[in-house]
Amino acid sequence: MQTEIYLVRHAHSTYSPDEYGRELSSDGQHDQKLLTHQMNERHVDVILSSPYKRAIQTVEGIALQHNKDIQIIEAFKERTLAGKPVENFQEAIETVWLNESYAHPGGESNEEARSRGIYAMKDVLKTYEGKSIVIGTHGNLLALIISHFDQKYDVTFWRSLDMPDVYCLAFEEETLINVERIWERAN
Repeated sequence: MQTEIYLVRHAHSTYSPDEYGRELSSDGQHDQKLLTHQMNERHVDVILSSPYKRAIQTVEGIALQHNKDIQIIEAFKERTLAGKPVENFQEAIETVWLNESYAHPGGESNEEARSRGIYAMKDVLKTYEGKSIVIGTHGNLLALIISHFDQKYDVTFWRSLDMPDVYCLAFEEETLINVERIWERAN
């Protein structure tokens, strides 16, 4: 029985140190509406989200269109890169992707963040087998989750992600059988 998981990277947000409360920017709100429209024709049984406001806001329109509640799953929050802001974000990301067991002080390694995400994904696959599930999440965790199933989804893939972005993962039980990018930015 095939299960479809739509991993949704949140739309653009205005930076603030408040990870949980950071909201979508005006561009992000515009793109959220486009995303909702693009997902309108797709069948959706369940909507899950990271507890971060920007992820919730990104999937809210889908929830309204499909008359579904959003269930918050803590494990789908973004990876903690470091305990305090890093000087060079890109360099800090490159470091953890080059050495997957390395964690910046106060942060999660790729191995730790991926393990958290995969544990939650396996629970979703078991709980909602045969269903179509939307998961509002974050770019780094999205890339780490997909890379568990196919290693070609690496830091280069992460760099290519848009805000928002959507990948549909088709599974037979816990075996990934297809990955399809759904998001299309309007010109």
